[in-house]
Formats: sequence, structure tokens, C-alpha cells
Amino acid sequence: MKRFISVAGVALSASLLVSTSAFAALDKEAGLALAKKSGCLACHSIEKKVVGPAWGDVSAKYKGDNTQRDRLVAKVKTGGKGNWTEVTGGVPMPPYSPRVADADIEQLVDFVLSLAK
Repeated sequence: MKRFISVAGVALSASLLVSTSAFAALDKEAGLALAKKSGCLACHSIEKKVVGPAWGDVSAKYKGDNTQRDRLVAKVKTGGKGNWTEVTGGVPMPPYSPRVADADIEQLVDFVLSLAK
């Protein structure tokens, strides 16, 4: 019985690693293609502020803070303002859901968060 539980635990751990890697960030080219298709590049770029903050700055701000991913996904879905006022001058981010699929929003957030060096 103990051996079965150990094997089941290892299998569950491996399964979690595989599902986590399924949410791994897109490579830069694919991430930019999805961002372009989704309309993100009208207000953002990786290295410089456009209307919204540079994604490199967003990624650096939240680097190592795994609690922020879900909050950022929700922010992209519903829009908002106030977190980057000093950069945006108070210009709000519009909501992107349902115009952009939720799965695409999650991939975009993962991509942005992966940019921290």
C-alpha cells in the first residue's frame, strides 16, 4: 500500500509538472504574434512605454511573485487603471474579454511575465 501511494504521488507530481509546462510562456516571436492579433501592440511594447507600460517593466515588477498571475489575467479581462498611473497618466486599460479568448489572455500574461531578465 505504501509503495502504491509513493508511485501515485510521483505520478501526480509529474502530471503537475507537465500541466504547468503547458502554461509556460510563449517564445518571443509567438508571444508578439498573439499580442498583435489581440490588439495589445496598439498600447504596449516590450521595451518602451507606448500608452501602457512596457511589458519588460511589468515583468520586472512582478518577477518572482507567483501570486500576481491570476490578478493580471483578471486585469486584462476586465480592464482597469491605477497600477501604472505614473506611466500612463491615468489612461485606463480597456477590457479585453470576451473579445480576446480567455486562454489567449492567459498565454499573453504568461508571455509578459516571462520577459523579466
